[in-house]
Amino acid sequence: MRASASSLDRLIVTFDDSNAVSNSGLILPITLAERLGLRDLFDLHIDLEDRPGRANVGRKAMAIVASILAGGDCIDDTAILRSPNAQVILGQIMPAPSTLGVFLRSFETSDIADVERVAALLLKRAWLAGAGPGDEPLTIDVVSTICQAYGNKKEGAYFGYTKVRGYHPHLAAVGKTGDILGIVTREGNANTARGAGEFVTQVINNARAAGATGEITMRFDSGFYSRAVRDAASAGDVRFSITTRMSKRLKGIISDIQEDAWTSIPYWLEGGADVAEVKYRAFARDRQDVRLIVRRVKPTPGSQLALFTDYDYHAFITDRQGETLFLEADHRAHAQIELVIKDLKGGSGWNHVPSRYMNANILIKFRKQEPFWNQIRGVADVETQTHMY
Repeated sequence: MRASASSLDRLIVTFDDSNAVSNSGLILPITLAERLGLRDLFDLHIDLEDRPGRANVGRKAMAIVASILAGGDCIDDTAILRSPNAQVILGQIMPAPSTLGVFLRSFETSDIADVERVAALLLKRAWLAGAGPGDEPLTIDVVSTICQAYGNKKEGAYFGYTKVRGYHPHLAAVGKTGDILGIVTREGNANTARGAGEFVTQVINNARAAGATGEITMRFDSGFYSRAVRDAASAGDVRFSITTRMSKRLKGIISDIQEDAWTSIPYWLEGGADVAEVKYRAFARDRQDVRLIVRRVKPTPGSQLALFTDYDYHAFITDRQGETLFLEADHRAHAQIELVIKDLKGGSGWNHVPSRYMNANILIKFRKQEPFWNQIRGVADVETQTHMY
């Protein structure tokens, strides 16, 4: 092997440009947060009483939000923003990680509603500034997900149906933008349906309070297939689209659909997918039918599934008006909320829920808010360019 012309022991790396700073991309979201008054909202609505972290709530909360936006996923990551130049971007002195740890651990269950109020008021201010739907139709996706956690001493981190230790929160987001309309942190062994009706009501109230005056549609997967969810949506004058569970009764109804009732769906495999619609009495003691829309898909040729069945069926109920093909395609678009979950879990605290105290992870929800509000008038119309050096 040829010897190196220089010794690594003699190399010195310097960073002496006073105008160079890492994480400069925080300027836009932090400036936006200040314009929307996020710091003041924290100071006004969060009262930690006589607990150790009670001082300077707004400053500490903004430091946590900035760290999360910069990709921090644990308290120690906040130290990255403690350089003098980084603190110029933030417009404040960055507290030490130990100080922020004490602050987060001061949150109790009684403070959850206050943080929810801050998030709701922040959403309202952003939407009124131009990022909201106004009187346009609004589609909201609701889902639950598993947030894996490590260590058997974390509060609420239990094994659930996936056999993974962690938490099982409810999440609601705007289908088009990914704006978070609600997050409820729950224990890992909580059933998806537990508290789902109350969560739907909360999300509807948040959307209306933030200024959404048009028609609202909510899309759900089969975990939310329940009378409580359906009734909560109807009570809030919201259209619903809920994936059904494949029960024996439902299989019988689908098998009775005549062949000429199926309509072909544009698909990569010729004749590979069809859709049909029938009237359906969703729950016991219901007095009215709803629309049951069924999609059937041929198994991929050569796959194991193709050995046992001719079609794979997916069905959902809805009270929406519109063409069957359009509604079926729109319901499938519910899957895009997985991108919101991916962003929350990739590069923020949701990927492992860092604190052993469940309430201390409450500020993670602000990870998804501000990046999408750059569509506010004056920002959305600017064409951006990427330069690589």
